[in-house]
Parts: sequence; C-alpha cells; structure tokens
Amino acid sequence: MAESARQSALKARNASRKLQALPTEERVAMLHRIADALVANEESIMAENSKDVEEAKGNISESLLQRLILKPQKIKQLADGIRAIAAEEEPIRRVLSRTEVAEGLVLEKQTAPIGVLLIIFEARPDALPQIAALALRSGNGLLLKGGKEASRSNAILHKTITDAIGSNLGPDLIHLITSRDEISDLLKLDDVIDLVIPRGGNALVSHIQQNTKIPVLGHADGICHVYVDQAADLDQAIEIVVDSKADYPAACNAVEKVLVHETLVGSGGLTKIQEALQEAGVQVHAGDKLKQLQPDSKLPAAPSQRHEYSSMDVTLEVVPDLAAAIDHIHANGSGHTETIVTEDSEAAEAFLRGVDSACVFHNASTRFSDGFR
Repeated sequence: MAESARQSALKARNASRKLQALPTEERVAMLHRIADALVANEESIMAENSKDVEEAKGNISESLLQRLILKPQKIKQLADGIRAIAAEEEPIRRVLSRTEVAEGLVLEKQTAPIGVLLIIFEARPDALPQIAALALRSGNGLLLKGGKEASRSNAILHKTITDAIGSNLGPDLIHLITSRDEISDLLKLDDVIDLVIPRGGNALVSHIQQNTKIPVLGHADGICHVYVDQAADLDQAIEIVVDSKADYPAACNAVEKVLVHETLVGSGGLTKIQEALQEAGVQVHAGDKLKQLQPDSKLPAAPSQRHEYSSMDVTLEVVPDLAAAIDHIHANGSGHTETIVTEDSEAAEAFLRGVDSACVFHNASTRFSDGFR
C-alpha cells in the first residue's frame, strides 16, 4: 500500500531532524558519495534519459526538450557542483550575532534549516541532484515532484542519490512524488511542509500560490538582458553576448534581449554583434526601435517587448543611453539577471546600483547566475 502524502512529509520531517544533528563531516561525506555515485552510474543514467527524450520528441516544445536532455558532460558538471557545495562553509548553526544581555547571559542568533521543502520542477532532471545536494548540505528534508517527461531520469537519479546517502536516512529524507494527484494533498499540509518552491512557468507558479497556505518561493520568468554600452570593448561584448545566449539557451539565465547603445549603430558595432550571434546559430529578432532605425532590415520582428524565447533566439534592440537601458530593463524584464558591458567604471557603477534584479553583472555573461560558474 502506497504511503500517504502526510506520511511522506512526516518521514521527511523526522529524517531532516536526524540530518541536522549529524556532524558536518558526515553530511560532507554524503555529498562526496553522491558525486561519486553519479559519475559511476553515468551510463545507466544516460540510458534512462535517452528513453525519456525519445518519448518526449514531438510532444513537448523544443525549449522543454533541451532542458530534458542530459549530455555526457552534464553528469561531470553535476558531480563537480556537488563537491563544490560540500566544500562550502557550514550553513547550519553558524553564529550571525552574539549579544551579552546581562552578566553570564549570552544571546546568539544562529542559522537554522527551514525544515521540509516541497519542490516542484518541470522537465529538467539535472535540477534533482542540485536540489538534493543543497538540501542535504543545509539539513532540510525534501519532497520532489518532477515533470512527467523526465520520469525515468528522475527515478534513477533519485535512487542513485538515496542509495549513496544510505538506507538508514536516504529514502526518508528525499521523497520522489510520481503522481500529480499527490501534489494537491501535499499543498494542504501547511502543518508539516515549511516551504514550496515551484520551478517552472507562470501557470505552474500561479497555480501553486493559489492552492496552498504554505509559503511559496516562486519566480517564473527569466527575461535577462545584456546592455552593450558605448564604452564597451566590442570583442569582449561579442564574447559575452554569444555566451549568454548560446551556452545553454533553454536556461532561465540565458539572455533574451541585447540592448545596444545607439552610437554602435553608426559605428558598425551593432552589425558585428548581430553577425556574431547569427554565426553562433542564433535567430536574431529586431526590437521596435531597431525596426524604426532599419526599416529595410530582414530581421523578423520581436514577438513583444517582453518575451522569453528559451531557445536559440534573441531580441536585438537600440537604446539612446544608460538611463534608457535601465528603464527598459525595469519595464520589460523579470528581475532575474542583467549585465552591462563597458570600460566606463562610472557607467558600470550606475548600472549595478540602478538595476533592480536578483543578479546584476559588469562585463560577465548572464550565465554566471547559474551558481556553478
């Protein structure tokens, strides 16, 4: 008889308490075992992923298909990333402040695990080991629901990870939810689950927010920008723009719009950026201002001012100055990741201070918000 949603959540709660009580060295050792196990089981993981990919072809969008595919180098990257997490400073019981309230009475503020996390993610199996490693390092229990398109990939990754943790803790600490019906039951468990994190599109995030009393940490869109300033090193700008789009176009931190200072139109800089993107296999779409400046351009028009392609497509747009670039980002972005390319330190500082996004970079690819690079 399958266990109920409440039973799964309670097991994760109890296992997380056991995990929190373990010495740092034991949790670090678990992470290293997981990294080693992923590499050791690469062939079987890739085989199961191939089955998912073949079944999904023609049934899901190209961007979702790209997220679904696990490439051979990805397993090594995941293992390296998990080892990097293991090497991080201990996140549990770290003292943030200490106050002597009275003689012999000391008050400490320490970091603590959240508890039990319900994380719902779409067809992206590489997210599973990343989430599991972060939860393990920080002492949290997990309930995971991946997209049905990645069911085989998720199953073998889950088994690999829980086996590496150990039978005394792994199966209870990290649960893989396989039925959509279970999600509605889990969303009712505000007395057991501490946080829901939906990783997917707006429809998914909105549905979760509207159907639970549990706190929800949700961010759906990844409409990222690169602004190429008039004082940019053009060669560097081209390298950053191409990497931001072509490295992993389906990722939420891939650039979706390149803003170019209007002086680069006349100097030929914009054309060089466009050609470099096209040579990399990117379909370039013209923004409204660029269409006005170049009405005879053969570039297709951008679908809208605010559009997330999640594919080898990007919008190229022209702005008159730095202030206009910042205003454009605030009006049309999603607050994810933005980059300025410039050799002008004052312009860079104004951009870094003025842009209201989670990650704001100077002379760096938007892909650096991935956390691994």
